Amino acid sequence: MPTIGYAELPVPAGGDGPQTVSAVAELATALDPHLVQHAEDQADRDARFSTAPVHTLVIAEDGTAWMKLDSGTNTWTTIHSPLQAWQSTLTLKSGFEESTVPLGVRVKDDTHVYLKGRIERTDGNKILDANAVNLGSVPSGLIPPTELRTWAGTCSLAGTTTLAAGRLEVLNTGTASAYGVAGDILWWYQGTDGTDWVDISGDYWID
Repeated sequence: MPTIGYAELPVPAGGDGPQTVSAVAELATALDPHLVQHAEDQADRDARFSTAPVHTLVIAEDGTAWMKLDSGTNTWTTIHSPLQAWQSTLTLKSGFEESTVPLGVRVKDDTHVYLKGRIERTDGNKILDANAVNLGSVPSGLIPPTELRTWAGTCSLAGTTTLAAGRLEVLNTGTASAYGVAGDILWWYQGTDGTDWVDISGDYWID
C-alpha cells in the first residue's frame, strides 16, 4: 500500500481496494504513535503507556508533558511542567525566624530548586560569626546529591557594615563540614559587625 508524508501513512490506491476495513485499521495503527496521548497523572501514564513506542507524547491534566525515550522500558523525559506554587517546607535552626519576606521553596522540572525569603535572629541581634552561620535546611528531597551548591545572597546594610552580599551554600549528600550536615543552608559573611537579616533568594540544581 502506498504511503504519504513524513509519517509514511498508508493510503489505499486503486489496486488496493476494495479493502476499506483493513485499510482504515492500518491507517489508524500508523497514526496512533504520532498522536498526543492524554493521562490523568504520572501514575496513569505509567499504567497505560509503559509499553508505548519511543517518542510517544503524553500530557497530564495539570499540563505536564512527557516524551518517551525508550520503547523497551518505561523511561520518560519531562518536556514541560506547570510552575509549582511556593512551598513552606524550609526548616530554620533554633534562634532564627522568618523576616519580612516570607520563606518559600519550589522545584521546576524535578531538578531546579528555587528559594526565597529573609531570615533574622529571634533575639533581634545581628547575624554574626567569624565562620559560617547555619540558618536552616532544605527538605530531604532537595538535597544536592553530589556537589555543594552556592550562590550570592543579599543582606541588610543597617549599622556599620558596608557589604550588601555574602555567600550562601546548601551542603550536599555525603558532605563533611564542621558547620552542618547535608541539606543545611550556610551563610558566610565578611561585613563589619554582621547584618540584621539575610535574604536567601536564589536557585540551584539537584541533578
